[in-house]
Amino acid sequence: MDNNDNPEAPQDIQVQIPPEVQRGSYANQLVVAHSPEEFILDFIFVTPPAGVVNSRVVISPAHAKRMVAALQENIIRYEATFGEINVSPLSSAPAAKVKTH
Repeated sequence: MDNNDNPEAPQDIQVQIPPEVQRGSYANQLVVAHSPEEFILDFIFVTPPAGVVNSRVVISPAHAKRMVAALQENIIRYEATFGEINVSPLSSAPAAKVKTH
């Protein structure tokens, strides 16, 4: 059955990735903020004593919830293949405050 026959069927979307986005960027810290309408995710690459926000993603609360579910599902699959991800406990030192300019 063709998707055109069923208006409720998911539609195929062609997505293009520009070369500068295709190579990706590394982040070792994430800062999350929110308002009633959106979540703001700042992906930061920290090399002490400073860090650089290399990507800011703004998403709706519903997309944020779907993203968490997708990450949880993928972590389960990752750990089934490669073993448990060990996360070191948070330091007892106070967290660094992120200041933007």
